[in-house]
Amino acid sequence: MPTTNINVRVDKELKESAAITMFLKSAVNHDGIPFEIKRNVPNAKTRAALAEYEEMKNDPEKYKRYSSFDELLSEVMTNA
Repeated sequence: MPTTNINVRVDKELKESAAITMFLKSAVNHDGIPFEIKRNVPNAKTRAALAEYEEMKNDPEKYKRYSSFDELLSEVMTNA
């Protein structure tokens, strides 16, 4: 069977462990990725931030807006 090259940069230890070869052979044996792939479930802090973002997007007049980053930074530094 002909072969082809895949260029991947990995640290020396990983390369020497032959992990890439084992992974590829395992993927072939499993007829796909040899482990479950799933999305990370956001923690409570991230969910709260996303909810706040949605609220700001849906009701922008409730929130202060800045015309530039410099304006925002000036206010932050004044209140620091």
